Amino acid sequence: MSEAAPEVDLIEPARKLFAGPVTFLKSAPDLRFLPDPDVPEVAFAGRSNVGKSSLLNKLTNRNGLARTSNTPGRTQELNFFDVGASEDGALPVMRLVDMPGYGFAKAPKDVVRKWRHLVNDYLRGRVMLRRALVLIDSRHGIKDVDREVMTMLDKAAVTYHVVLTKADKIKASELDAVTEATAAEARTHVAAHPKLLVTSAEKDLGMAELRAAILEAIQS
Repeated sequence: MSEAAPEVDLIEPARKLFAGPVTFLKSAPDLRFLPDPDVPEVAFAGRSNVGKSSLLNKLTNRNGLARTSNTPGRTQELNFFDVGASEDGALPVMRLVDMPGYGFAKAPKDVVRKWRHLVNDYLRGRVMLRRALVLIDSRHGIKDVDREVMTMLDKAAVTYHVVLTKADKIKASELDAVTEATAAEARTHVAAHPKLLVTSAEKDLGMAELRAAILEAIQS
C-alpha cells in the first residue's frame, strides 16, 4: 500500500465485513487462555483512556461490544472478538484483539507489570497477528510510553498503524500540527505503516478508512 488512503475498492468490502456478525469470543488473562491461532488477528494497543473501547464500538457499529469506562485501566485482559464468518461458517474471517491499556501510573505496580508482560508476549509471539494498531490521543500526541511500544513492535517486526483518536476534541489547526508531528515521528520507526489514520469515534471520522486498513492487513 502507498501513502495514499487505502484502496477505494476495499472500503465497501470492509463495510460489509464489519456490518456482518461480530461477537465477543473470550478474555485471556494470560497466554494459556489464548484462542487457537486459526484466523488472522488485528490488535489494538494504546494508553489507558485513549478511547480503544469507543473506537471498537464505532468500528463495528455495536454500542455495547467493548466496554467503555471513565476509569483508566479497566481492561486487564486480552479480549478477542470474532468478525465475519467463513463460507462454511466454521470460523470467523478475522479477530480483533482489545489489549490492556498501558501507561496508567495509578495502577498497582504488580498489575502494570503483568499487563506489560501479557501484551509484550502476545505481540512478539502471536503467529496469526497481521497488524497492530497503536492508538494515540490527538490531544496529547506520542508519549514516551507509546514510543516504548512502537520500539518493541519495531524489534518484533510487527507492522503497525499509528491511529490518532479523539480528533474532534481539538481545533483543526491543532489537529493538523499533531498529525504532521506524529506522522514525522512514525516515519522513524521501521515497522510503522506509512499511512497515519485520523479518527473520531464520536463523529465517525476515519472509520471507513480504518476498516479498509484492517481488511488490507488481513489480506496481505
